[in-house]
Amino acid sequence: MARILIHSLIFKPDGVSTAYLYADLVSELKKLGHEIEVITTTPHYNIIPSDIQKQPLKRKNLFFYQSIYDGVPVYHIPMTKSKFVLKRMVDFVKFHILTLCSTFFIRKFDIVLAPSPPLTIGVISCFLARLKGGKAIYNVQEIYPDFAINQGVLKNGFMIKVLKSVERYVYNRSAAVVTIDDKFSGIIKPRIVDQQKLSIIPNFVDTTLYVPGERHNSFSAQYGLDDKFVITYAGNIGYAQNWNPIVFAAEKLRHLPVVFLILGDGVMKPWLKETIAAKQLENILLLDYQPRELMPQINAAADVHTIVMNAGTDAEGFPSKIYSILSSARPVIVSTGDNSPLGCFLKKADCRRVVPLDDNEAYAAAVLKAYEEKNLLQEEGNRGRVFVEQNYSKEAVALKYHQLINSLC
Repeated sequence: MARILIHSLIFKPDGVSTAYLYADLVSELKKLGHEIEVITTTPHYNIIPSDIQKQPLKRKNLFFYQSIYDGVPVYHIPMTKSKFVLKRMVDFVKFHILTLCSTFFIRKFDIVLAPSPPLTIGVISCFLARLKGGKAIYNVQEIYPDFAINQGVLKNGFMIKVLKSVERYVYNRSAAVVTIDDKFSGIIKPRIVDQQKLSIIPNFVDTTLYVPGERHNSFSAQYGLDDKFVITYAGNIGYAQNWNPIVFAAEKLRHLPVVFLILGDGVMKPWLKETIAAKQLENILLLDYQPRELMPQINAAADVHTIVMNAGTDAEGFPSKIYSILSSARPVIVSTGDNSPLGCFLKKADCRRVVPLDDNEAYAAAVLKAYEEKNLLQEEGNRGRVFVEQNYSKEAVALKYHQLINSLC
């Protein structure tokens, strides 16, 4: 079996999807016999005190903290969540430099596995692999710099050229490149010289945690949702989502007992909060991130979930929350393109409540239709649960990583 270094910007006890995803992957790879260590940051994106109590951090030396997750040593480099771009850039540089310094106390390994973003984590992973005599696997969760360019965040021509060169370096110096979707694979395939190193391994969901539950539970009772028709979004409130259709639908359907429940944090949350107040949208309930252990109840407390993609980034992103929604046996209303990664996935899953991008009227009509078809929703949710169990369990996906790792070793 292999000695593996997981090199990720986010890991437990941080309380976000990538942290949970890679924590589950670590546990599954450990069960398959691999020896694992993790290099990451201190919790900064979504700090959940109860999770930190379960996985306390202790100072290892001047620059690093250490925790233990499922018997696996996790080394944390201090990082804070800042709204200032320059501060975030400094933190990224510090993270990369100290990651290279970690080679002084981390053992030799056979594999370094690193998920994007940021793109530059792939560069450091290639250096780490070379220093420690291993091979690098780069996991493309989002396609950079395409994602930043299409968001309008990256406009400088020189910087775009630089980052495209970095992207080519990462793809061609890594021993393997893993995408989470065949659409992603098609986009980056022409950018790789040796296309045989490209694999498709999807993300996954813990089907033992995200299970079908009662629509009326303690969470729905706490927030007065039992007598409402609830449309839920849980996750990052950022640029990758288009919030206008939700605001439009909330205005148009305010005469009905329909509530939009939005949970999470992100750069667009202040705008969303101001818009809700300005338009007096009492049918939008905006909450902070909730502990992962509470998410099965939250998912169950919804009649239907929603994902509304931003047209500028629809082709370069894939919201992994779709797995936990379907695993919870809940239907979903999605705004995405027909040929986007998410759109193609929804066709495979036979999810039928899909509306075009940037179409507020169509989105509001889809919400109204779901409200009028309450009696059909449970059967739709059950089909989604079966689809996920058969194709996207953590055990099935971890086995694919296990086979890739063994082939490289």
